[in-house]
Amino acid sequence: MPRTLIALSLSLTASLAHADTYYLYFLGGQSNMDGYGFVSELPESLTGEVDGVRIFLGQITNDLQPATGTGLWTPLTPGFGTGSRTDGKAVTQSDRFGPELTFAMQLRGLRPGEKIAIIKYARGGSSIDDRITGSGTWDPHDTRGEGQTKGINQYDHALATIASATHEHDIDGDGEPDTLIPAGILWMQGETDGTNESTANDYERNLKELMELLRAALRMDDLPVVIGRISDSHKGGGTDGRVWEFGDTVRAAQEKIANEDQHAALVATTDEYGYSDAAHYDTAGYIDLGKQFAEKIDELRSQENE
Repeated sequence: MPRTLIALSLSLTASLAHADTYYLYFLGGQSNMDGYGFVSELPESLTGEVDGVRIFLGQITNDLQPATGTGLWTPLTPGFGTGSRTDGKAVTQSDRFGPELTFAMQLRGLRPGEKIAIIKYARGGSSIDDRITGSGTWDPHDTRGEGQTKGINQYDHALATIASATHEHDIDGDGEPDTLIPAGILWMQGETDGTNESTANDYERNLKELMELLRAALRMDDLPVVIGRISDSHKGGGTDGRVWEFGDTVRAAQEKIANEDQHAALVATTDEYGYSDAAHYDTAGYIDLGKQFAEKIDELRSQENE
């Protein structure tokens, strides 16, 4: 499906709210957005269904495959981390969770009068530069392949996921149409781009463009964006044990974007997290990451209302 058609096909509205209004957030990126926290390690207070929250899990699809936007609206519970999947008819949850869980819980506490809708599409190992394509790329300028799937990649799959999610008129299954109001983008990605000097140097330009395109897809040019800053476990084989040899360049780009865009913010607490392996945070890290995303998005939205 052509990218322009996907974007233009959305039916979002910011009209007067009614009883079933949901504030919509898109969660995207690579594996630390996908989520490697262990459900079994969650405290009892973070288990169970999150009241007033629905999530549309987009099925991860390889580059150069048709952008079908397969996904399904379901209640948010722990288990939407790595390994979770859907065929569009049912969701098979995993034993992992990502930042979506405590993001929703924290934001519900900060804004108790608002229901939350989350669209999640994150691909582990993905880049935003088509010079690195091993695990998929979000580069909108990708020209690989041929025929109807030429250039189709993670960006197109995300657009198709957004389109599928927003075309569903009744996301909570109560028989009444719901209103979706775009409220923010959460982005956790950049580690893969930090493995290569050239892609790290171009990360600022690439991320700026990608965030503007995702804002356009959600029909709001000043939509709040919160970026999770990448960090390094120093459990790798690079200089000083670095996993992401050029990660500092990516980190600087993320901080610069957040500082220069009045509608963007940066989560910087990632440097304090522990790791379950060389690339992924531990359970406590994901718990905090979600909370920090909520705090930052709440601050940005509050500033817009001043």
